[in-house]
Amino acid sequence: MEETLTKKVLTREIADIENLLSLNPRIKPHANLVSTSSTRQNKKHWKRNAGKSCGDCDSLVNNFDDIKHTTLSERGALREASRCLKCADAPCQKSCPTQLDVKSFITSIANKNYYGSAKAILSDNPLGLTCGMVCPTSDLCVGGCNLYASEEGPINIGGLQQFAVEIFKAMKIPQIRDPSKEPVSELPESYHGKIALIGCGPASISCATFLARLGYSNLTIFEKEEYIGGLSSSEIPQFRLPFDVVSFEVDLMKDLGVKIEFGKGVGLDGLTIDSLQNQNYEAVFLGMGLPEAKRAPMFEGLTMKNGFYTSKDFLPLVSVASKPGMCSCKKQAPQLTGNVIVLGAGDTAFDCATSALRCGAKRVFIVFRKGFTTIRAVPEEMELAKEEKCEFMPFLSPRKVLHKGDRISGLELCRTEQNDDGSWFEDEEQIVRLKADYIISAFGSTLLNTEIKKAMHPVKLNQWGLPDVDKDTMTCSEPWIFCGGDLAGVAQTTVESVNDGKTAAWHMHKYLQSLHGLPVPATPELPKFFTAIDNVDLSVEICGLKFPNPFGLASAPPTTTMAMVRRGFEAGWGFALTKTFSLDKDIVTNVSPRIVRGTTAGHNFGPGQGAFLNIELISEKTAAYWCQGVAELKPDYPDRIIIASIMCAYSKDDWTKLAKMAENSGADALELNLSCPHGMGERGMGLACGQDPELVLNICRWVRAAIKIPFFAKLTPNVTNIVNIATAAHEGGADGVTATNTVSGLMGLKADGKAWPAIGKESRTTYGGVSGNAIRPIALRAVSAIARALPGFPILATGGIDSAEAGLQFLHCGASVLQVCSSIQNQDFTVIDDYITGLKTMLYLESIDELHDWNGQSPPTIRHQKGKQITKISDIIGKHLPSFGPYMEERKKLVTQYKKKVGIVNENSQETTTVNNDKKKPVPTIQEMIGRALPQIGTYGDLDNQQQMVALIDEEMCINCGKCYMTCNDSGYQSITFDAKTHLPHVTQDCTGCTLCVSVCPIIDCIKMVPRPTPYVPNRGIPLAVQPVP
Repeated sequence: MEETLTKKVLTREIADIENLLSLNPRIKPHANLVSTSSTRQNKKHWKRNAGKSCGDCDSLVNNFDDIKHTTLSERGALREASRCLKCADAPCQKSCPTQLDVKSFITSIANKNYYGSAKAILSDNPLGLTCGMVCPTSDLCVGGCNLYASEEGPINIGGLQQFAVEIFKAMKIPQIRDPSKEPVSELPESYHGKIALIGCGPASISCATFLARLGYSNLTIFEKEEYIGGLSSSEIPQFRLPFDVVSFEVDLMKDLGVKIEFGKGVGLDGLTIDSLQNQNYEAVFLGMGLPEAKRAPMFEGLTMKNGFYTSKDFLPLVSVASKPGMCSCKKQAPQLTGNVIVLGAGDTAFDCATSALRCGAKRVFIVFRKGFTTIRAVPEEMELAKEEKCEFMPFLSPRKVLHKGDRISGLELCRTEQNDDGSWFEDEEQIVRLKADYIISAFGSTLLNTEIKKAMHPVKLNQWGLPDVDKDTMTCSEPWIFCGGDLAGVAQTTVESVNDGKTAAWHMHKYLQSLHGLPVPATPELPKFFTAIDNVDLSVEICGLKFPNPFGLASAPPTTTMAMVRRGFEAGWGFALTKTFSLDKDIVTNVSPRIVRGTTAGHNFGPGQGAFLNIELISEKTAAYWCQGVAELKPDYPDRIIIASIMCAYSKDDWTKLAKMAENSGADALELNLSCPHGMGERGMGLACGQDPELVLNICRWVRAAIKIPFFAKLTPNVTNIVNIATAAHEGGADGVTATNTVSGLMGLKADGKAWPAIGKESRTTYGGVSGNAIRPIALRAVSAIARALPGFPILATGGIDSAEAGLQFLHCGASVLQVCSSIQNQDFTVIDDYITGLKTMLYLESIDELHDWNGQSPPTIRHQKGKQITKISDIIGKHLPSFGPYMEERKKLVTQYKKKVGIVNENSQETTTVNNDKKKPVPTIQEMIGRALPQIGTYGDLDNQQQMVALIDEEMCINCGKCYMTCNDSGYQSITFDAKTHLPHVTQDCTGCTLCVSVCPIIDCIKMVPRPTPYVPNRGIPLAVQPVP
């Protein structure tokens, strides 16, 4: 035995492991050399972006899958949201027609509060999901993003908007009216008159939604078609805007009682403005769009049988065939072949072009009169058409249609040129002929139907034959008739149509109330979006004090003045601590600089700091200032809790005097600051008192004897055992503790050895207090340890609470309420709105059984690449393929074959009826959340080493980075192989379940931990001399 062991080499890997390590990074001893010709061949194997040759064109027939560049997975959304600066007076909001509070909804996404984000979006834009998908953001919000001035470029606002509302859509929770408003049944008669909206497109849906939120109870939309959505349904392709998105937004509108009648349009079956007036409708909104396509004279008489379509012929046929749920009938999309010419350079023209490819066209030419710089379509649309190999032909104007028999065979075009004065002319000496099997004209829309015009009487029409509309109020010539969308002649995009409806809703409200002599505010006050989530009660009672919500301002820079505390209460914070103050004899003067960004999250510049370090002392203001401020503020906010934070040296007289002063000011409670980690300890205060249990015990006894209101001892984490200090405070009569203050640290040094902050010309520094997310694990440990040792003892938690999700973790660990500082330093007081909606949502979702597999507000991750759901190739061919090089080409071919086989609308995409999730259990209270995790937190000896897990990699989601492979090799157990050709990792039977691979994987849920299928037998290296005790 001994002889065998002496011959075994332990410091070298065995042969199998050496083979496994063949692709593991190594430091190169010399420069690399590979010939250019070899690299040209090699790169084809690893290529992920599209090729440039015509042979790279893939058939898109029947493939109506999402193609938007902006679509994001949860990972992508969180990373993108973290880049947002959340600017002051944000230009992105000013550039949005509906004035979305962009920075607020992005803040909520960054904090994983997806309902809060959707609420912010839908409050201003009832079609927030549609607009997230189809808005020309580069011309609107994104065009004003301040990050355009940086190297990394602007935020993908549309993608974030789409992501947030899609998550809320999956929650299946209906809309309700603002619960703080008077119930509809109790509103005056002025809210119960009949209101008609013509057309169920974006403008009407928006108008009806806002009117219903205001309390109007008799709203009817008349739609001439048998489907909802208007042009959103009929003319925007499925791969850009699925029908279930439109259905979701209409369902939210219908939640408020809006009715829809199909097969009824102006000019049909006697429906006219006059007839509506005769039926006692008090107001009408015209939102039916422009029903006819503009058609050049040369195309008169041509029909689909000849091979000619207008956009209004072609796109509805494509939509009906490709959008599940839009039509109960099964219709076939247009069957195109050969060459297709699309005329026009707007968004509709590009939709026609990309749709034509999906209907069978081999080549698509997009022909337009001017150059690339004057294309009206948004860059996103143009880029998609370019990627799909549509061919652009600028500076051409159609002159004559070419025929073979009764079929179109081509188009003759003339070159357009520009004069020095900017005018355009056709140069008849430059003629181009294009062969074509089909021509699609996309020159815009108009209103020519005389019956519709007659039916709009008495509305005055302008020189273009459209209603004469006040662009500020959307009122027509008749004060009771309003108009919006394409028909009004102002909106050119969906979001502008939505805003037309929004604007009309407010001014219709003013008009209707004026009929009854009722006043309306001069400044618009349109109600926001609400659901039952917003009714969740977040109040919690501690020591006889009722906190309206558990979030409060810590004793820190955000409470530097009482005026700041007032602003915090105005924003919605449930409680606040004053900045710590002392007796005048202990007054301090701060140094500068003193609050610096952390280094714990890498080189992160701007907001979103993972940590701060400060050497700021307690307040420079007098105790008299704080006591007077508390006395002023408390009567104005009787429902908010004000806690005075005080600090003294180890002196009974001082603590007694200051505590009584603070109590007499009207403070609800006191916090004894026994924990300031810098500066004050040198004066015998703060940390100097808080590290000794006996001193803490005596100070708490002195204060308990001096005052009757509750008080909390603020503990320092800079001790060996914080439970001992908490126990001393408890025994001394404290009503609770605050855990914890900042952690003493030195944040970093510059290359020349100087620290930051550096004070004076000598560049001196000291150990400061580290705060923020970096200390959250320390604070969670402190809170849970105290809660386990002292059950029921109130804990005010602080230390890295930057979201509702983080706050809930502290509540689960035993905290009663939550103090916040660093996240306000990163942003502003308004983050409280995100925290409140976020916590309400997480509590509410617990009452819905159907969402049991969600993690907070995160749904289970679907298989995706680039945020888009993918076809599972292994189900088709029985093996996995990566998404690069020849494998990607193979994937595309397999998907093409699959799409051709199953058709446009397969059995998995049939219409589904929207069913709202029912709240089957009571929504838990804050009190029920406190300490929820404590039974699962214990000693290492409590853990069961017989219940083992192993890693499982989803190869369909893998992006082939090899991070799992590398960390397993150099930091783990060499139990992941990495294929040299496919770069697909595979977990071997040697996996010990350490979970490092999951920790470094960049794709959420690409690697999961699953129960180990076989008993775990540790590799002991050298066999044990004796068997271990079980």
